This record gives sequence, structure tokens and C-alpha cells, in this order.
Amino acid sequence: MTVVVGTAGHIDHGKTALLRALTGIDADRLPEEQARGMTIDVGYAHLALPDGEVLDLVDVPGHDRLVGNMLVGAGEIDAVLLVVAADDGPRAQTLEHLELVDALGLSIGAAAVTKADLLPDDDPRRAAVVVEVATLLERTTLAGAPVVVVSAVTGEGLDALRSVLIDVRDRVALARAAHGAPAGARLAVDRVFTVRGRGAVATGSLRGRTVEPGQALRIEPGGGEVRVRGIQARGQALERADGGRTALNLAGIEARDLRRGLVLTDDPAIVATDRVLVAIRPATPLLVRTPRARAAPFPPVGTELRLHVGTDQAGATILRGARSAEAFPWGETVARLRLDRSVALAPGDRFVLRRPSPGQAVAGGRVLDPRPPAGISRRRASDERLAALAVAAEGPSRALALLDLHGAMARESWLALGGPDRGAATPAVGPLVLAPDVLDGLVRATLATVGDHHDSQPASAGIANGALRTAVALDLRRRVTIPPPLASGAASALLEGLVEAGRLARDGDVIRDPAREAGPPPALAAAMGRLEAMLDVPAPPVFSAAVAASGCPPEGVRRLERSGRIVRLDVELAWAATAYRSLATRAVELARAGPLTPAALRDATGTSRRYVMAVLEDLDRRGVLRRTADGHIPGPRPGALPGQPPGRPG
Repeated sequence: MTVVVGTAGHIDHGKTALLRALTGIDADRLPEEQARGMTIDVGYAHLALPDGEVLDLVDVPGHDRLVGNMLVGAGEIDAVLLVVAADDGPRAQTLEHLELVDALGLSIGAAAVTKADLLPDDDPRRAAVVVEVATLLERTTLAGAPVVVVSAVTGEGLDALRSVLIDVRDRVALARAAHGAPAGARLAVDRVFTVRGRGAVATGSLRGRTVEPGQALRIEPGGGEVRVRGIQARGQALERADGGRTALNLAGIEARDLRRGLVLTDDPAIVATDRVLVAIRPATPLLVRTPRARAAPFPPVGTELRLHVGTDQAGATILRGARSAEAFPWGETVARLRLDRSVALAPGDRFVLRRPSPGQAVAGGRVLDPRPPAGISRRRASDERLAALAVAAEGPSRALALLDLHGAMARESWLALGGPDRGAATPAVGPLVLAPDVLDGLVRATLATVGDHHDSQPASAGIANGALRTAVALDLRRRVTIPPPLASGAASALLEGLVEAGRLARDGDVIRDPAREAGPPPALAAAMGRLEAMLDVPAPPVFSAAVAASGCPPEGVRRLERSGRIVRLDVELAWAATAYRSLATRAVELARAGPLTPAALRDATGTSRRYVMAVLEDLDRRGVLRRTADGHIPGPRPGALPGQPPGRPG
């Protein structure tokens, strides 16, 4: 496991010199930096620890005009090393950097009081600066962090600082274990360059799962795909990288198509978005030199700010949120941000909001939902649900909290957030996972729909499966915001599950209440029997007249046709299945003896030409007979004797 520690502090307080003394590496890589003796962009070094592990160290610029570059370094670190010069004490950028560290919620780190060689051991200034730094840290998320006096010139305190950094590494490891393993790898790009003969290289702090050569990664924002051609870390080629500062040689893209701020990932929880639900808290203004600096008020709706997250930044406008009037008891407020372009985000990502001019940290925050509910699902954003999400956003229960907020979630998204594949509390319904209250309401409404149908149409066998599925899908979309195809798939799965559980019954293509008899009610059965008897003759009456005479309602007619008890060849021509089968069998027997003419069948059955022609045409369609110039002969399917209406399986 590799931990990334970033420096913070005022310009000329010795950040780069301290890293050089600790590691032997000059983090100022740019010629201009080396010529001017000032860090301009983010630099990197690494420290080999006695137990064989390595700490990656990020050197950030301390100049007030380079805060944007400082945040690129701070956005992807695990812990902080605050650097304050013993002869100067905390200065403007010390405080500004601490404001940003505090806004990012970075709580693990240490402080180094540098340039100790400029003051005698007994100089009270040394002790005073240590106390001043410790007091300053107490007002931030780094409260309680150790303070070590060091000198990059004489080596004083370097061993003690190395020991402190080992403790920092161990604390980061415990914090990572508490948050659970991500679903994939993630590298926020901070540098891009080209290696002759090898192509594009992107560097950054690798997080999450391991990366190996040949692995495919997604680019966000953008959604393109690249393949890892090779991996380096600290100047060495690797067969796999499992974290820390990493350089990826990429195939399938040119360096000009990459930039700082992009994310290379295979984690499905990371998405590109320009709308985001966040929990923010006002920044602590350390530059106000009072014993108890009051937090700035919550930025009002419509405020335009700058969002810094990972190695990226974008314009951000605060929109009206579900809870914009007051903060939760722990000091955070839930709000929605609209970004001026898409940014790659995942639940739990930490960020800083700054005023563009004059530069000032306004708030720090966490991403709760990179794709917050829209449409009808926004109504679910109660204070209770938002509070639950804010509490769970960085733990294993965040998937449940997000599901409860949205009401429904695609199974792929649910699994990407760490939700279990199956479970009674998180029911999967086809392509969706539904919140328990949504599923319960949908089931009750579906059962009520079937019951209402039986009450309003007592003669009906039930509701056609397709019609009920459409009704359930529509009901689901009235409850939560989901695309029609997912709603239809979930409705089908729900009905199937209710049938399997015995809460509904299926008869062919009809869904009914299992408490209802599968057959028709007695009165309807009697009417159907009367109609069937009237049609059980070689020359049946006109169908509409038979229906009227029998008193059989349309539902009874449909039941007779679906069950195959009657065979209907025309609007006004139908036989009982037994009568029709007798006619068809006689026709086949005659055709086997020789070509069968309509007149011969008429004479053999005692019917008229109208009935005979209808029967012969139907048998031709079925392939039971085949028409020739001499008459009808056995066809390619002589065994397919009728008993079902045309077009239905025989």
C-alpha cells in the first residue's frame, strides 16, 4: 500500500528543501523552478521506509498566485505535511493552505517547523513557533497532529519526522480499511507528456484497485477508452501498480487529447456530470486573527464559485437545495451545484469551493450523489433521507442511502456502489433495484388493479398480461424517475415474481387473482355451453344469431375461442370444435381415396357449398390438404388435423 503525503505552507519556508533532505530528490523539475529557486507547479518525490514500503511526497507551490496549482497537488493526497519556517512563523499562505486542507477534510498529517539551524537551540522563538503551529492546527481538521522541529541543512529532527510519517502511513491505512474497497481503479491526471517511440504518458495518484499492462481504462469526462501499454512508478517499470504516484503509458490516444483533470478509471461509480448533490460546510477563515474565528455564512443560492476536486476545477453555481435554510447539527448543509462543464465524480469525493476573485476558500464539501434525482424522484429528498445519505456517503451503507433517495436504481449502478447482489432489504426487480417503500407500494397497487378488474368485470377471466404490464410500468414511472425500457423490464419481472409467489395466477396470457376460480362463473359457463351446443352441427347457424340466442357475452366468446372449444373461420361462421374436427377428418379420408371436390364433400356431409368451401380453404391453409386442378389431395402436413382456429398452434 502506497500513501501520498502532500506539503502545504508559505513560500520560502523550505518545503522543497525538506523533501530533498528526506529523500535526496529535488521535486523542482522545471528549469524555471530551479533557476528561480521557487516551486511553480506540483512536484514529486518518494521516501523509502525501513519496512520496505514507500511514501510518495507531493511538493506544492507556496506563492499566493499559485493556489490553483497547490490544489491540484492537495486534491489527490492522503495526508498533509504542513511546513512552517522557525524564523518566520505562520504567514499568509500558511493560513490559506490550512484553510484549503481543512475544507478538503484532510485529517491525517503532521507539521514540520523548518530552518531550525537559523535559531540556537535555546532560542525561545523555536518553542513559540511550535506552540503557534499547534494552536493553529487545533482550529482545523488536523487538530492533534504532531509538530516536529527540523533542519534540512543539519539534519536535525529528520529521523523523528520519518517516524512521524510512518505513523501517518499507518493511520491512512486504517482509514482506507474503514471506507471499504472501491469497485475499480482511478487515476486523476496531473501531468501529460509524450515519450518518443512509446506515445502518451499520464501521471497521477493511483487509487482503488490495481492496474496492469493491457488493461482497458475509461476516460472521464468523455467516455473514451484507452489501453495501458506500460506502467512506471518512481522511475521503475512495473508489472502492476497498486497505488501511489504512477505513470501510465497509454495506447489508443495522443497526448494532445489528454489534459490535467481527466480521470482514467474502470470504476463504474465514477461518472461525468454537471449536476451534483453535495454536503458542504463553510470554510474556517484562519486569516481572521481572533481566538474564535467565526465560520463564513452559507453561500446564498445563485453564488458563482470555483470547484476544485481531484486535479480538476470548474465553475460552480449553488442551486436551491432540499435543505438550504439551515445546516445539519454537524455543520454541513446539503445543496445542489450546477457546473459549467462535466467533471468526473463519485460519491464521497472531497472538494473545495473558492471565490474566483479575490481568491478565498468559501466552503469544503463531499459529493453525496454525482447524479442526483430528477423529475418525480426529487420529491423523495426529505430531510431524513438527505441526513441519512450525508451520514452514510463514505461508508458501506451509502448504496442503501442513495437507493432510498432515488427510489430506484439500475442494477449496474447499485452493484457499482457496493450494493449486495441479492437481499431482502434491497430487492432486485429485473433490471432495477427498488427501495422497499417503492416496491411495497407497487405490489399493493398491482394486486389492487387485478382485484378492481375482477370487481368491475366479474365475468372476466382476468387482465391480459400485456395490459397489466403496461399499467404497472406506468405506475412505477409515476413513483420514481426511470426510463420506459427499464420500467417495462421491471414490470415484467414484478409480475413474474408475484405469480411465482402465488400472489397472482396466470392462465395463458391472462393474469388473475388466485382466489378466483380458474374457470368462468356458473352463469357464464352455462351461456358458453349453450353456444357451443348450437354450433356442434355440420351446418351451424349464423354466428351472431347463435350468440344472441345463447345469451353468451363477448367474454364467453373469447374464452371459447382461446380454449379451442369453438373454431371460428369467419365473422359469421363458427363450429364447435367437435363438429369441425368431424368435418375435417371426413375430408382427409376422402382426399386419401382420390382428389376431393367440394361437391363430393358436400354430399358426404349433407351440408351446403358455403360450409364445404370454408372447410377446404382452411385445410389448405393448414397444409392438411393441397388444392390441385383435379381436386384436393393430402398436403405436406396431413397429420395436422384442425382443432384450433387458423394461425394458432395445432
